[in-house]
Amino acid sequence: MAVATVAALLAALGGALWLAVRRFVGPRVQRLHGGRNSGLMHGKTVLITGANSGLGRATAAELLRLGARVIMGCRDRARAEEAAGQLRRELRQAGGPEPGSDAGEAGELVVKELDLASLRSVRAFCQEMLQEEPRLDVLINNAGIFQCPYMKTEDGFEMQFGVNHLGHFLLTNLLLGLLKSSAPSRIVVVSSKLYKYGDINFEDLNSEESYNKSFCYSRSKLANILFTRELARRLEGTNVTVNVLHPGIVRTNLGRHIHIPLLVKPLFNLVSWAFFKTPLEGAQTSVYLASSPEVEGVSGKYFGDCKEEELLPKAMDESVARKLWDISEVMVGILQ
Repeated sequence: MAVATVAALLAALGGALWLAVRRFVGPRVQRLHGGRNSGLMHGKTVLITGANSGLGRATAAELLRLGARVIMGCRDRARAEEAAGQLRRELRQAGGPEPGSDAGEAGELVVKELDLASLRSVRAFCQEMLQEEPRLDVLINNAGIFQCPYMKTEDGFEMQFGVNHLGHFLLTNLLLGLLKSSAPSRIVVVSSKLYKYGDINFEDLNSEESYNKSFCYSRSKLANILFTRELARRLEGTNVTVNVLHPGIVRTNLGRHIHIPLLVKPLFNLVSWAFFKTPLEGAQTSVYLASSPEVEGVSGKYFGDCKEEELLPKAMDESVARKLWDISEVMVGILQ
């Protein structure tokens, strides 16, 4: 009874604190385009990985509202179809036309199966994309796994490095031709501020000698930034841009592998509801980099809250970025 009472009090306090923060601080990131530019992305095709929940779902909803044709690349097709149905209903309830309809400027929603923990799945997905899609205007590398116990991908890579970096590395490389033929086009990479705590250990990229789930997540997010900067260098003169972002601390299911003691959960919920971003707020920088005319031609930069931010020197090390690129090509089978 005492535990239930404490939990209830904490929940009530959390709700009051959340309302106070919202009242006096206001939304941390304003929705970018409002209703005035609802057709800003009309005629453009956008691929978002991990679009069935969290940041990816919110990003899909915003770009759909802006008129984009959104392809949801998701591991679980059933969950993705369910999320797509919810997005269609939400758009209809908000007074907009249903995605795929001829009326109005709402975009179209397409679901495709993509498992970034399987290079075989990535290759099959890209083959389907190249066969069925005449163009690709924006690729958003959004999917990720966060601080999971040690496990390996289908191809034997440490899961966080394999999904967050290698899966997206292969995906992007296999779709570069389509992006170039659709230029001007954009690539958006979702990283994290936690990159600051990671290092690239070329002697143990697969974390077989030692594994720390927090460090390995940070390593994968540092790899995202190094990949972005090296890709930007390689894409100079192609009219294809690539930028990387951190979304901030967002309330999503990304932390499903984090164990929070039962008695602490009410306090954690209080803090998260008061100070963490909503998925919609967290998605704004992804939407900005995918759609805004303000970043047309900008490439190789790091953004947060829709503004360019500085990087630590280790994230700008060109020699490390090139070496990581070369090793990644071998790991995913682009080069033998």
